[in-house]
Amino acid sequence: MKHVGQSAMRALLAATGALSLLLGGCGLWRSAKMPMDSTLSKSSCTASAGTLLVMLPGAYSRPDEFVREGLLAALDERRLAVDVLRVDAHLGYYNNGSIFERLQADVFAPARAQGYRSIWILGISAGGLGALGYAEMHPGEIAGIVALAPYLGERLTSTEIANAGGLARWRAPVGPLSNDKGEQRLWRWLQRYGTRASSPDLPPLYLGHGQSDRFAFSHQLLAAVLPPERVFTTEGGHDWPQWRRLWRRMLPTLRLPACPA
Repeated sequence: MKHVGQSAMRALLAATGALSLLLGGCGLWRSAKMPMDSTLSKSSCTASAGTLLVMLPGAYSRPDEFVREGLLAALDERRLAVDVLRVDAHLGYYNNGSIFERLQADVFAPARAQGYRSIWILGISAGGLGALGYAEMHPGEIAGIVALAPYLGERLTSTEIANAGGLARWRAPVGPLSNDKGEQRLWRWLQRYGTRASSPDLPPLYLGHGQSDRFAFSHQLLAAVLPPERVFTTEGGHDWPQWRRLWRRMLPTLRLPACPA
């Protein structure tokens, strides 16, 4: 496993402007607890699921919304042998730069110790940034990523990529990146989906977004390097009605184990 120091974890967040864009004010930050709170929901059709799905909420969401909005019910309806861990990865962790450290210490390391053989991540909006950033920093750990309307950084970088002819043509920076280039580090990793999709340390990535989502410009750049069958769109913007529809459409295509008949 690649070791990533605290400065590198902060680097991915430093250049994105995610906090100012998503928050609009520091009064919405909650304090970052240690350990991070999470809630485990066991599969309804098996007592010994070997697969765990980690759910990371959006900027203004809380983990119980995954239940309220029917995402867990959809798993039960399909009789999938998957346990779900809903993580309270709120913006306080992004603000203080500890999000990736806490995910490793409080979520993924304990999950592996408990015997889960396959771990997936579902991230919405800011949670999508967390999911992608964690997978980039821990190659080979994640079995699959579902990114619903992920925040991918400021429009400036997306525009630079678009002006280069798209992500496949963009000349990503080479070598180590300084702390103000963390956003480019993420896009450099995402670029690999168009060139080295068979790499064993590159987890399958499923992208879903509303066609009028405020981040759709960035989503379309990423979609262009993904297999078409892993890109899902729906009408509407950046909210739960779109995410619910996308999740139910995406779920049958994910390589998640079914319970015995």
